Amino acid sequence: MASETALETSTATVHGTVAEGFEEVRAEFAAFVAAEPTDPGAQLAAYQHGRLVVDLWAGDVTGDSLTGVFSVTKGAAHLVVALLVQDGALELDRRVADYWPEFAAHGKGAVTLRELISHRSGVIGADGGFSYEELADDRVVAERLAGQAPFWRPGAGHGYHALAIGALTGEVVRRVTGRSIQEIYEERVRAPYGLDLFLGLPEAERHRYRDVLPMLPTAGQLAALAERPQVGRYNRLPIAFNTSADPSFDLVRFVNSPASLAKSPTSVGGAGNARGIAGMYAATLGGFNGHGPLLTPDTVGEFARIHSAGNDLVVGNPNAFGLGFEALGVAYPALAADTFGHSGAAGALAFGDPRSGLAYGYTRRRFAFPGGAAPENEQFSRAVYQAATAG
Repeated sequence: MASETALETSTATVHGTVAEGFEEVRAEFAAFVAAEPTDPGAQLAAYQHGRLVVDLWAGDVTGDSLTGVFSVTKGAAHLVVALLVQDGALELDRRVADYWPEFAAHGKGAVTLRELISHRSGVIGADGGFSYEELADDRVVAERLAGQAPFWRPGAGHGYHALAIGALTGEVVRRVTGRSIQEIYEERVRAPYGLDLFLGLPEAERHRYRDVLPMLPTAGQLAALAERPQVGRYNRLPIAFNTSADPSFDLVRFVNSPASLAKSPTSVGGAGNARGIAGMYAATLGGFNGHGPLLTPDTVGEFARIHSAGNDLVVGNPNAFGLGFEALGVAYPALAADTFGHSGAAGALAFGDPRSGLAYGYTRRRFAFPGGAAPENEQFSRAVYQAATAG
């Protein structure tokens, strides 16, 4: 990495280093920090072929700080699924009910594992919603969802299983292996590769955790949101995001809670930093920290390939999924077509590009408006990708 002194902006100091050729990434990051009206607590990291080429942070975090990464966690969960498929322990075209017989209730018996992890099962939540305590425990959620009728005919379309997919996938993994996704991830991924992305934050690491901070939208942003067209009249969004629960559900409060941090529900409960979430994709694609790649090119190709595309029956907008991962080459046209990864509700984004060997990670402590991958990821990811593929 090239050594650089801290750069002062109008709101915060940008810390860290970039490798030669990645200077424009630092400039983009500094410009963003200078323009932000509130401290985002942001981290940006990238690896290329296992080498750290971008390592930047600003605001009320350090490069080592951990925070909630929300749905970036889904990438870790489905990396475990990919490993088990690669091992031959799971078969994508077998029925979920072959592994988990109770799942067949209410017409779900024909749903395959492939359909489940490409967000096509229709089991996006439970009637009545979940309590905070229930949602923190994937096994409790899975038991409720096994007896739940789907919210559309399975396979007829796709919709984001925001808080359900990790529990559903996790129960299949547990039925086959006798172990949780969290246990397998720790043994096969996090510990050997030395990643700062935890599924179950150890007490010894709690001092590094910084609570996610709620969104502070401007009046103009709120006005723009109010003018956006509504999703369809049959709105599945409250079911999928548990906002139909009574008492009302606050996702930020949930992710910061001791129960979520300890149990790390595999849809949203991971705690990490930019180096950690980028490092997971670096380890997936190629050699990292002295170990070989986690997945073969064939496995990466299958899981990155688009399986669901078009209008999402939950969020009401077009999107695209591979198997458990978002197909990010659709959302970010500047990236390679087979780029795969996952975003997180507070603004985080992590992905891998098999062609260039690029792995990207971005986190922010302050929840970005309007939720989901923060808008600045577009310029950051473009700058990182252009630097990685220059020449």
